[in-house]
Amino acid sequence: MAIPISDADIPVISSELPLSEAERRESLRQLTMGHWIARADLGYVITTHDDCAAMLRDRRWFSALSLIAESQNYENPEWSKRDRKSILSTEGDDHQRIRRIVSPAFTPKSADRLRPFMRDVMDELLDPVCEAGRSEFVADVCEPYPIPIICELLGAPREDWELFSRLAVDIFRVFNGNLAQDGPKIIAAGEEMDTYMVNLISERRRHPREDLLSDLIAAEEEGDRLSTDELLSMANALLLAGTDTTRNQLGCAVALFAQHPEQFQLLRENPELAPGAVEEVMRYLGAVRGTGRYASEDITYRDVLFPKGTLIFPNFVAANHDNDKFVNPTEFDITRESGVPHLTFGSGAHFCLGAFLARAELQEAFTVIARRLPDLALDGEISWKPIQNGIWGPESLPISFLKGY
Repeated sequence: MAIPISDADIPVISSELPLSEAERRESLRQLTMGHWIARADLGYVITTHDDCAAMLRDRRWFSALSLIAESQNYENPEWSKRDRKSILSTEGDDHQRIRRIVSPAFTPKSADRLRPFMRDVMDELLDPVCEAGRSEFVADVCEPYPIPIICELLGAPREDWELFSRLAVDIFRVFNGNLAQDGPKIIAAGEEMDTYMVNLISERRRHPREDLLSDLIAAEEEGDRLSTDELLSMANALLLAGTDTTRNQLGCAVALFAQHPEQFQLLRENPELAPGAVEEVMRYLGAVRGTGRYASEDITYRDVLFPKGTLIFPNFVAANHDNDKFVNPTEFDITRESGVPHLTFGSGAHFCLGAFLARAELQEAFTVIARRLPDLALDGEISWKPIQNGIWGPESLPISFLKGY
């Protein structure tokens, strides 16, 4: 007979403990050795690789993104009016339909056609940095890197990069946990984004180009196409899912390379290792630390009953350091060949649709950085974002290197 989760004898994880990132990572790794689940402040943390993957693949667990306003008791008619069906939060038939239509636009080929542009963006960002021989890398490179790529992806011109960057800052406030204060700014930025995108969609319908927006407009499945409202939702999802994740993951990567100079030198001497380096960075220090799901009905799993509405948090940090899946998981090794995928892109129905794009962005960035920043080293202490952030990375990252490359 299943035990109600509220009665289960399981450990407790507290977010209040003043642990460093390395200490927290180690405590989670130790937890996976004896427990697959732990009690947390808002729900239950899932710690092992197998259990995270299994629960993410179980379609009875719905994305908790749809609960952001409800969880903060935030009520605003304008917010409700903008509560569209998003690929990030819809479930069931609606989610499958949207994903089926748009998936052909998110292929390795569509990501590969942007690789030369990605290299150009990174080179342009590094030009002034390389002359100085030192950098506050988050502000100089990580923050500005993804926006031009998202704009190029959508077909927005260079003169609008700054607009997208400004809108992204306000739209990302949705993850700050303070809708009472940030709600009006988020709504205003969303409306401005919609106005811009409606005009761009209209232009692309008249004059298609080789860009993602044109592909999404043309995409159809058995005669079914995305509406303008769904296209707007996809554009917002791209900005949300494809900007802050890349910024933070790139920051995590450069921090790791500065702390492991032998691995950086290996990459510098062997640029063909970039794809494996991306996977190992995302496993060892992933910017997306986990995700939230809630039970859409009563669910029994591993003889434990989770009542409808129960919140769970599959923890990718713990899963990606699971001793049963990875040999020496605490070692950072860009030549690792484990055969086991990390879970930083998620799993199941909500597996990251832009995984090919994200991999390409990071692979090209790694190759250019390794070539142009020899003798990379820390030039001060790394300041990390609050550990509670779902998307996480360095807040400041002072580095030095040989200049002139």
